[in-house]
Amino acid sequence: MAKILVTGAAGFIGYHASRRLLEQGHEVVGLDNMNLYYDVSLKEGRLAELRPFPGFRFVKASLEDAEAVDLAVEGMDAVIHLAAQAGVRYSLENPRVYVQSNVVGFLNILESCRAHPVKHLVYASSSSVYGGNKKMPFSTEDRVDHPVSLYAATKKSNELMAHVYSHLFDLPTTGLRFFTVYGPWGRPDMAPTLFTQAILEGKPIKVFNNGDMRRDFTYVGDIVSGIVSVLDRPPVREGENAPYRLFNIGNSEPVQLLRFIEILEHAIGREAEKVLLPMQPGDVPATFSDTSDLERLTGFRPLTSLEEGIPQFVEWYRRYYAI
Repeated sequence: MAKILVTGAAGFIGYHASRRLLEQGHEVVGLDNMNLYYDVSLKEGRLAELRPFPGFRFVKASLEDAEAVDLAVEGMDAVIHLAAQAGVRYSLENPRVYVQSNVVGFLNILESCRAHPVKHLVYASSSSVYGGNKKMPFSTEDRVDHPVSLYAATKKSNELMAHVYSHLFDLPTTGLRFFTVYGPWGRPDMAPTLFTQAILEGKPIKVFNNGDMRRDFTYVGDIVSGIVSVLDRPPVREGENAPYRLFNIGNSEPVQLLRFIEILEHAIGREAEKVLLPMQPGDVPATFSDTSDLERLTGFRPLTSLEEGIPQFVEWYRRYYAI
């Protein structure tokens, strides 16, 4: 058993990670500021699923509150940092929020982990750091110097900041670049929920880049398996190399957006009315993860195909929203 702080515990991935750890018998302190980026009732619904576990304790606080973060980190064996201001398009409208939450907030996490040394800091990065890279699949060996959204830039800055703290203070850090996560309890601003809601209501769905997009859709259960697989494998200093790692976590199988919609239509039992639109600022045409280094270290392999995962999402959506 370990004491683990999970930031963003009321969020999509944070909820699933917290639940997995609690089911394994760990103590989990969940930190979340319950912000209004999307419907708070969904976050409260996730927390309601976690509260019955005797090993769970919730702390409502923002990452920008250095004192609150410090109190939450104190006494922890490890930190899984998943809280962030998410969303590529929203970063075009509210850039300052991203810097405060994703940069200043991450600095507070690093400083607290330095003050109260933890065995491992695992934090969420994003496939968005690859920007407009043309080489496929995306490898952690690739250069990521040309982000195309502020959200991506903040995630890249997290990786750089983590390296500094690993190098200077021997803080073991592992960054995880997530690829297009979907599944039950998913965010309402993401395509699976937006599309499902529109199809069930008989409304058209917006299909950007005229549907010529490919995404490495990854089921949330596989993402959590990847997180858990690295947690008890902290990097160690090797010569001049800092105790620092980066991994991709994805399905390693990019799918055409129109194929994704087709599987969703089949699961719902209705056809979607599609409105084809141009590419949106900050978006990229394709993502494709190379997870071979993570597999070598932990044996991680994604297990859930879209044909399995989408029906599970739709079943949850119908049950949760009583449709």
